[in-house]
Amino acid sequence: MRLEHLSLPNQTRLPNVGDGPATIVARVDARAWIDLAGTARQAGAWLISLWGRQESTDTFVISAAYALEDGLLWLQLPTGEHDGYPDLSALFPCTARMQRALCDLLGLRASGAADTRPWLNHGHWPAGDYPLRREPVAATPGSPPPEDYPFIPVLGDGVHEIAVGPIHAGTIEPGHFRFSVVGEKVLRLEQRLGYAHRGIERQFLDTPLLHGHRLAGRIAGDSTVAFAWAFCMAAEQALGIGAPPRANHLRALLLERERVANHLGDLGALGNDAGFAYGLTQFSRLKEDWLRLNAQAFGHRYLMDRIVPGGVAQDAAPSTTAAIAAQCDHIEPQVRVMQRIYDEQSGLQDRLSGTGRLTSEVAGHFSVYGLVGRASGRAMDVRVDYPHAPYRQMRVQAAGDARGDVAARLAVRFNEIYESLRLIRALANSLPAGDIQLPVTHQGAVSCGTGWIEGWRGGVLVALETDAAGRIAGCHCHDPSWQSWPALEHAIIGNIVADFPLINKSFNLNYAGHDL
Repeated sequence: MRLEHLSLPNQTRLPNVGDGPATIVARVDARAWIDLAGTARQAGAWLISLWGRQESTDTFVISAAYALEDGLLWLQLPTGEHDGYPDLSALFPCTARMQRALCDLLGLRASGAADTRPWLNHGHWPAGDYPLRREPVAATPGSPPPEDYPFIPVLGDGVHEIAVGPIHAGTIEPGHFRFSVVGEKVLRLEQRLGYAHRGIERQFLDTPLLHGHRLAGRIAGDSTVAFAWAFCMAAEQALGIGAPPRANHLRALLLERERVANHLGDLGALGNDAGFAYGLTQFSRLKEDWLRLNAQAFGHRYLMDRIVPGGVAQDAAPSTTAAIAAQCDHIEPQVRVMQRIYDEQSGLQDRLSGTGRLTSEVAGHFSVYGLVGRASGRAMDVRVDYPHAPYRQMRVQAAGDARGDVAARLAVRFNEIYESLRLIRALANSLPAGDIQLPVTHQGAVSCGTGWIEGWRGGVLVALETDAAGRIAGCHCHDPSWQSWPALEHAIIGNIVADFPLINKSFNLNYAGHDL
């Protein structure tokens, strides 16, 4: 299924200002909404996200973004307050929770949906309050009593439940996990998230367009570069401008450094969760060195606010790029030594191999992509399949594995580190001359734009709309964890409860980025 073969009555091709994938935005009716979803599913297209916003007093717009063979298709379905919209969860099961969240935020229910339980609303919001409506209900004094959440029970002899969370030890974000088990064997896991909901989409409506990258960069601290770049890409497309080549090279360098930092941390944590503390100490040391150079070179350990509309906020001197390239040469042999130790440690491999297997079929069922999908034989990497500057010229090699277990997800992390180190060297040694930022004027016009960046978990999407005054009319940010959280429930089935921390860490999904 290709964009070039589509001929929809109200379609608009957005300007390609960053040498990235093509994007078509189309207004459709309910019949076309469901027909196109069926065609996309049959063709093997990826559903990236589903969301909604209030366009006017009486009109709401439901949106869905699909990754076709040659770009993004953004469908918009206008609907009334009481009209609803066709359910997509039978075609794309990953939309079930997205539709539930949309109902909590806008009060619009998917017609025919099987699961209509709340997702973000944990029973503490004022009755009839839908935060993304133009006039949300004023909060009343005091909090309403919490409502019981109807978890799905598993019946049978010897079945009992183990409730974990939402509060966890340490600094882990909140999430509830309800295990149905016999002995220690897990028969079913049901998650409940949304505890970290901060109203990000609502905050965007009160944020100036040229400051939106700061809010996007704070959606998830471990993905600040990916979200900020995706927002800036969307804003630049909406404004009809592009970033200079040097800025795009620096953006990619920052993104790859973010990827390496997170993979180093995860490799240590996975070793620790499997009882191999030596791995944690070594990878923690390597990650700390990596973050310290971030602070020295760019002024922030986690590279926050380095990407801005029109370019980047800070240049890199020749001494800085030399230090970055040298660090890559220094760290790579150490990571390869650790990989050999991991591969040859029999006790560690006993914990990793075959544990938490996510089959390719289940990954496809939930439209899983990114790191988790690639470890289950579902190859999709935005840098490879939908490249934008500067990746179009860099011939990125996507890491993959067909095993689908914890060992596979660990192996993908190792291989992605090596590829990112190669890319960082190439970027540091070939920075184009020129400006790092172009002036951005605040134009007043109705427009829209998309940004799609391969963060370390997978593709991060930002869909942006502006009004006639040039203000943000809607900004939806999507993290690939939406697709992977339901898949995690399947990966634990048949494993023992004690292996859940290891399996969960091998996915390492986003709570904050999921709970916008």
